Amino acid sequence: MYYKTRGYRIFSIANYVFLGILSLLCVLPIIHILAVSFSSTAPASSSLVSFWPVDFTTDAYEKTFGNSNFINSLLVSVKRTVLATIIGMVIVLMTAFPLSKEDINFKGRSIYTWFLVFTILFSGGLIPSYILIQKLGLMDTIWALILPGALSVWNVILMMNFFRGLPKELEEAAYLDGAGHFKTLILVYIPLSLPAIATLSLFTMVFQWNSWFDGMIYMSDIKNYPLASLLQTIIVQQDLSKINVDPAMLENVSQRTIRAAQIFIGALPILLVYPFLQRFFVKGLVIGAVKE
Repeated sequence: MYYKTRGYRIFSIANYVFLGILSLLCVLPIIHILAVSFSSTAPASSSLVSFWPVDFTTDAYEKTFGNSNFINSLLVSVKRTVLATIIGMVIVLMTAFPLSKEDINFKGRSIYTWFLVFTILFSGGLIPSYILIQKLGLMDTIWALILPGALSVWNVILMMNFFRGLPKELEEAAYLDGAGHFKTLILVYIPLSLPAIATLSLFTMVFQWNSWFDGMIYMSDIKNYPLASLLQTIIVQQDLSKINVDPAMLENVSQRTIRAAQIFIGALPILLVYPFLQRFFVKGLVIGAVKE
C-alpha cells in the first residue's frame, strides 16, 4: 500500500515535525504571558522572564480580580457573548432556512439574497451607525454591542449552503406528516446542522469576545466597557487611570505583570471553549462544500 512506502513515511515525519513546530510557535506566546503574570516586579520589568516565572507570585491576579472595573468589564463581555451568540444564531437560522429554498418554492428569493449580499459590499458608515444607535437610545447599553451585528450575512450564506446540501426527501417527508415550516426547521434541519451551528457559534463568540472598537464609541462610562475595550485602553493606550490603579500598589506589582495577567484572563474563556466544540468544529469545516 502507498502508506508503507519510504516516501510516504518521510512525508509523514516531515509533516508532523512542521505541524509540531507551528503549534509550538502558537503556544509559546501564551506561556510567556502566563510566566510574566506570575513573576515579581523586578524580573518582569527587566524583561528577564522567558517561559518560566521568576520569583513566583500571584499579586497581579489578586490586584486584577480585586479591581471593580475589570470585573465589570469581564461580566459585560460574558453577557454580550452569550446573548449575541444566541440571538445571532436564531436570526441566522430563521433567515437561512427560507433562502435555501428553490425559486419555485420561494418567489423573490434571489432578490432577498442579493439584498443581503449588498450589505457586505457597502455599509452606511461609522457616523450614520453612531447616529442611529444614539437616536434609538441604545448608548451605554448592552444592546448597542449586540444588535448592530446580530445578523451576520456571511454566516447566513454559509448556513444557507449547508441547508441546501441536506436531502430534500427529509423535508418532503416532514411536510407529508403534517409538519409546517417552523416545525420542519426545528425537528429536521437544526438536528442535522449541529456541526454547522457549532462552528458558526464559535466564530460569533470569538468575534464578540474580541470586539473592542464598538465598546469605545458606544460606551461613555468605563463600567459599561467590554473586556476587549478595557484591555485596549490599558495595553495599547497605556491609560491606567481607568482601572483605578493605586500608586502604592505599583510599588509591589509592575504594570507589565498586571497587563499580562489581564491578557491571559481575557484569552482564557475562548481557549476553554475550543476543546468542547472541537468535535463539531472539524465536521463544520465542510460548510458550503460540494456534496454528493
